[in-house]
Amino acid sequence: MAAPIDRSQMGLLEVEEIRSFVCRCVETAGGAPSHASCLADVLLAADTRGHYSHGLNRLEMYVWELQAGQCDGKATPTIIKESPGTGHVDGQNAIGTVVGTFCMDLAIKKAKNVGIGWVSCKGSNHFGIAGYYSLMAIKEGLLGMATTNTSPIAVPTRAKEVALGTNAFTFGAPADDNDSFVLDMATTTAALGKVEMQRRKEEPMPNCWGVDSDGKETKDPNKVMDGGGLLYLGGTEETGGYKGYGLGMMVEIMGGILGGGPYGTHIRKWQKDDRVADLGQTFVAINPEMFAPDFTGRMRQFMQEMRAMEPADPDKPVLVAGDPERCYEKRVTEEGGVWYHRSLITAMDKLAVELKVEPMKLKNA
Repeated sequence: MAAPIDRSQMGLLEVEEIRSFVCRCVETAGGAPSHASCLADVLLAADTRGHYSHGLNRLEMYVWELQAGQCDGKATPTIIKESPGTGHVDGQNAIGTVVGTFCMDLAIKKAKNVGIGWVSCKGSNHFGIAGYYSLMAIKEGLLGMATTNTSPIAVPTRAKEVALGTNAFTFGAPADDNDSFVLDMATTTAALGKVEMQRRKEEPMPNCWGVDSDGKETKDPNKVMDGGGLLYLGGTEETGGYKGYGLGMMVEIMGGILGGGPYGTHIRKWQKDDRVADLGQTFVAINPEMFAPDFTGRMRQFMQEMRAMEPADPDKPVLVAGDPERCYEKRVTEEGGVWYHRSLITAMDKLAVELKVEPMKLKNA
């Protein structure tokens, strides 16, 4: 069961109100209508699944990149070379969600034809929640995976300077009864957007999220954003952070190096130089019918066995990846919209004024 929400500092917005606002902003900033719609889909997928760090919270970033010319809002990704099961794509510096959707569509097509599709790209940008692309494959009855490198913001184990990004990856698998497994995670303990949200709310961070400019662990989001960096999954070396660091390098290899773009410290630092992002990403789709029979039935049984385990806390049942998000989606449907912190709504009102577009109307105003 989802935890109750403290709504004293929140406002409710209908999904279509959010969608139309995102499209207005992106088109005004120079994005093609189809690209704006694609971005709106991904941002909404984040917020309706409870991942606020990658939803509307990210709109200002996309608008800024379009206005600054660091992202081409009308570009179309192109295929550099391909085989029946693989593809190498140049994103042409298009909006990352446009590149991601193009690449996963291509991977899905190849998986349906030969059993697997593996597509890597360069020339991309921030592509929203990674899980969106696993869900694309799941809707077609396929397993899906995606990875992306990002601007350096994370500190490798034993280092005191940032060298790699949050380097997210996702893996998803379909199951019977419209069930699915959807893992979507950064290789850092927390995504940068979550640190930003803590700063917006003027609240401290949990342990293991980040370090200050001296490489020392801190709970102050301002110290992370101002010269510090994120810690990898596990935190410090003593608590296993080297494992997250290894996963971060794995994603860098699959995206930046395999895709042919910059990697590690060679990627532009966010908002600190004028280079385009040129991110490297990989998208994989796999047809389970090419392997053992009854994959979706066995997946359903496997997940149900995990959920049926006796919990350590009776009020916290055992879940599998994707369960919290499905619960959040249900709540959004039941309540007729998405609840946002007032600080974010204020920021979006300010953005509307700057772009001279109609602001969003709160449902609970």
